[in-house]
Amino acid sequence: MSELRGDVRFHDVVFGYNDEVQVLKKINLFAKPGQKIAFVGKTGAGKTTITNLINRFYDIQEGSITYDGIDIRLIKKDDLRRSLSMVLQDTHLFTGTIAENIRYGNLHATDEDLIAASKLANSYSFISRLPEGFNTLLTNDGENLSQGQRQLLSITRAAVANPPVLILDEATSSIDTRTEKLIEKGMDGLMENRTVFVIAHRLSTVRNAQAILVIDGGVIVERGNHEELMKDKGRYYNLYTGMFK
Repeated sequence: MSELRGDVRFHDVVFGYNDEVQVLKKINLFAKPGQKIAFVGKTGAGKTTITNLINRFYDIQEGSITYDGIDIRLIKKDDLRRSLSMVLQDTHLFTGTIAENIRYGNLHATDEDLIAASKLANSYSFISRLPEGFNTLLTNDGENLSQGQRQLLSITRAAVANPPVLILDEATSSIDTRTEKLIEKGMDGLMENRTVFVIAHRLSTVRNAQAILVIDGGVIVERGNHEELMKDKGRYYNLYTGMFK
């Protein structure tokens, strides 16, 4: 099938990891290319579960999830995964060069592709300062790099894959503020014309999202952009102001 554009919709989605407990209840959302959708809420609210369903790691019990109007269950998993890239808090790198680790996102990427992706993701600066550059050997899950550098490589891997849909799960929750700003700048370029779903502990990183969905107990309890939700002075307001006290 042709590559998916990234129009993602949930309609009355109900999901549980078993039949006894519903983790998500009547979830409705839509996202279009170029939009950034942020999920916020306490640990265990169901945020990561939603992104797992976008990946179709699990099938839903009720409702529907569609990509470009096609039911997700009718799309081959290989086609679906090619249209998605994930940046996780726990970045896993394998033993090999930086170039080989980045190419994991696109095995056919040229050297020029790697350079372009690393510049977009803001990792080019630190890579080019290494004595061996892109040929630097990484061992033991990239222990010779900082946590922030590993995450920058994960973003570079996503950039070289050039997917229509990005999922960022806690992508900037365990790094210093300076590196977070580097990542934010890289992500701004990467997110252009893509559908982006993001979960972040630092609510300052989701202020520019087109839609912020507040999840509690598997239910979307609030939705809107940052300014709208701050005016409402509801749960998002309490989470945001509590974070900066």
